[in-house]
Amino acid sequence: MVRIALGVEYDGAAFAGWQSQPHGNTVQDVLERALAAIGGRPLRVVCAGRTDAGVHALGQVVHFDTDARRPESAWVRGVNAHLPPTVAVCWSREVDAEFHARFAARSRSYRYVLLNRSVRPALLHGRVGWYHHPLDVAAMRSAAACLIGEHDFSAFRAAECQAKTPVKHLYRADIERQGDNIVFDFQANAFLHHMIRNLVGSLVYIGRGKHPPQWLAELLAARDRKRAAPTFDAAGLYFAGVDYDARWQLPAAGRIILPPAVSRLDR
Repeated sequence: MVRIALGVEYDGAAFAGWQSQPHGNTVQDVLERALAAIGGRPLRVVCAGRTDAGVHALGQVVHFDTDARRPESAWVRGVNAHLPPTVAVCWSREVDAEFHARFAARSRSYRYVLLNRSVRPALLHGRVGWYHHPLDVAAMRSAAACLIGEHDFSAFRAAECQAKTPVKHLYRADIERQGDNIVFDFQANAFLHHMIRNLVGSLVYIGRGKHPPQWLAELLAARDRKRAAPTFDAAGLYFAGVDYDARWQLPAAGRIILPPAVSRLDR
């Protein structure tokens, strides 16, 4: 029996999220079916971070155990031949049995791409969020500074969140305007369900001028989800990558070419 780690990217627009469902229309379902075609029997994968319906991934990492001996190329090109065009395995590595895609992760990164212009997206429909009024990036950046460090993020936690604790350590909360796009980058030891989309929603309120920057700190301290802004659209959210200890010798998320409006998505 060997343990294999894979790097996977996908467009989540057509899927009901990552986690397997009875209807079979999830990223996990299509990946496991493709792996079974190469491995010769059902294979169960474990991912670094589950994504919701409509959420994409640039650097998802999974592992599975198998007694099928295959070259690394079979777990990449062979599996890809059985996957829909919107899901691709980027790399494969045989790893030590102690490696675990979820529990070995030191941190996870998400990126949210928000198109900030008066006209809705067409070519990038389903790939970016959209807000039609001008937004003050400096105000949002000032507000986000309070998020760095270890905090109780209950104010940005979905009601159905299954995390054991709302306390997470956020290492990074960067916001940058790139033409008509505003790019939000977050890195933490772990995230709560809908945490990024809820943070983006509240930051947009601040950028629009509905609340001052200090409102975000007040929400954080209050720990009351009802006081924060509504959950923002899933379309612009990307699971950007996972950080592991160097001893596992796993590749970083692969670089990709995207349309000009989000060409720096893999920065």
